[in-house]
Amino acid sequence: MDDDRTEKIRQRAYEIFQREGGILGNHERHWHQAELEIDREAALPLTAGDALPETREVDSTDVLTVEALAMRTGISGDEAQELLDRLGNDRAAIEQAARNLKAKRRS
Repeated sequence: MDDDRTEKIRQRAYEIFQREGGILGNHERHWHQAELEIDREAALPLTAGDALPETREVDSTDVLTVEALAMRTGISGDEAQELLDRLGNDRAAIEQAARNLKAKRRS
């Protein structure tokens, strides 16, 4: 297994563990969920520059799911759905809006 991928999975599994209240005993589920998320993200275009050149939109088959967006960015499922509905397939705009929501909540 690639060292970089393993480290990303380790970090994501820990984030999931923390998000779920730090309760011990679910490490295998956290690891598996982290693997799925990291691998899904690796398969998606990372920025608008990686999107389809004609439209600057992410191909509809690669659009983030509500659950993955919410889990990865720490926003609620409802907020994630609203962003996807409002911003369509522009992955860069969706990711930025999700980060802004999370930062606004911290303030």
